Amino acid sequence: DFEMLKKKKEREDSPAGIQIIKRDGPDENKCEQEYEDLCYTPIRHDTIEMDALVYTESKIMNEIQEMRAQVDVMSKKSKEKTEVDRDTDIEERGLALMGEAQEDDELFNCDIQLNASYSWAEMYKPRKPRFYNRVHTGYEWNKYNQTHYDQDNPPPKIVQGYKFNIFYQDLIDPTCTPTYKLKKCPDDKEFKILTISAGPPYEDIAFKVLNREWEYSNRYSFKSQFSQGIFQLWFQFKRYRYRR
Repeated sequence: DFEMLKKKKEREDSPAGIQIIKRDGPDENKCEQEYEDLCYTPIRHDTIEMDALVYTESKIMNEIQEMRAQVDVMSKKSKEKTEVDRDTDIEERGLALMGEAQEDDELFNCDIQLNASYSWAEMYKPRKPRFYNRVHTGYEWNKYNQTHYDQDNPPPKIVQGYKFNIFYQDLIDPTCTPTYKLKKCPDDKEFKILTISAGPPYEDIAFKVLNREWEYSNRYSFKSQFSQGIFQLWFQFKRYRYRR
């Protein structure tokens, strides 16, 4: 009777609709023990099924290294392709600016070696710039040639001018403008050495041109400009009248 009165008292003291149930059986004690000992971690099995996939730490690391190597190879190929596409693009722009080659135009892609040293060589790896040049040749119909030659027997062709296109797409200082200078050729008075300088990481580049006076007028297509990574130097030689 005392126990029944006690349970009735607990039901009356509880909030409405809520029943307090106390269990102290063996299942509740087992759950509390597993929580304290294993934190509900699944029970370990000492036997593994034959078709189960087992990943050891070394196997996982090997797979990660292989995946990283594949990513590096793909990244390197992508970078090389990007550089090739960029070089091809700038050369195509240079060709478009130069225009179609005329009948008397020829390639002039022979530079000469310069024994030069650079103060920035320790910081950047020096390299020569890419270039695409043309030399323009033709007949000079002065009074002498008009007297001694005709259309069926033309005079020898002579060099009438040059077109230089030098590509500087990777200048460290993009505000730096390339410059050029002429100096005498020590071993041949009929030629001069044309040297073009830009700045790191590019070495100076030089070409052997005829030692003749230039036409600096726009009328004769003179051009010296640097735009979009392309330095253009186009010039023609002055033509002198024949005098007896």
